[in-house]
Amino acid sequence: MTTPAPVIEIRDLHKAYGALEVLKGVSIAAPKGHVVSLIGSSGSGKSTLLRCCNLLEDSQQGDVLFKGEPVAWRGSGHNRRPADAKQVLRIRTNLSMVFQQFNLWAHMTILQNVMEAPVTVLGRERADVEKAARGYLDKVGIGDKSDAYPAQLSGGQQQRAAIARALCMEPEALLFDEPTSALDPELEQEVVKVIKDLAAEGRTMMIVTHDMKLAADVSDTVVFLHQGLIEEQGAPDTLFAAPKSERLRGFLSATHAA
Repeated sequence: MTTPAPVIEIRDLHKAYGALEVLKGVSIAAPKGHVVSLIGSSGSGKSTLLRCCNLLEDSQQGDVLFKGEPVAWRGSGHNRRPADAKQVLRIRTNLSMVFQQFNLWAHMTILQNVMEAPVTVLGRERADVEKAARGYLDKVGIGDKSDAYPAQLSGGQQQRAAIARALCMEPEALLFDEPTSALDPELEQEVVKVIKDLAAEGRTMMIVTHDMKLAADVSDTVVFLHQGLIEEQGAPDTLFAAPKSERLRGFLSATHAA
């Protein structure tokens, strides 16, 4: 039996902003049902890597594959762009992203926020989407907030609404970009619980996080990025208990001291 291709695979990815090289040849894969956490200092390239996975950022070199299908490019270097807009839309709708700052529409209720993309982007039936949306809001523990507006919710509730919105796209994988860093510690735990529940369900996820406990608890693989390269990666038990590289040891001790 052949092993299915990873849901997300990055091969030798390079990304620069002008002369500043942010990713210097990174290869990473998230097989179906696996959780991959990206850790590292600010500026190490974690969020950029996640945005390149979702084609929110264009890379200059290397391959991005979705379930074994490579993204088609035209041009080269800083002029490289995806060649097929339909392919980009299909990949993006299958890789739902949850951002640090929630990005909810202020003028829409929470239910409307969750329903908007499946109805307008995917063209699904409104009644079906509403039923699914209410189910996902229940799942993340804010079913009673469906008629509220974002400004009426705490940060933790807003982030859980953003997760429900991502789930309502029925994606192949979820991408989390520092999902808890804008939250107070007690609200952070509400979101961590949801992410842990999703991991326990066997969802494919890629998580950029500063929360080492979250990374240790939910990940199949932890990847430590340093200055645009993978310094070390492995199972969380090994990586956190016995880091091989001096840089990772320094990073972990600084994180624990913070």
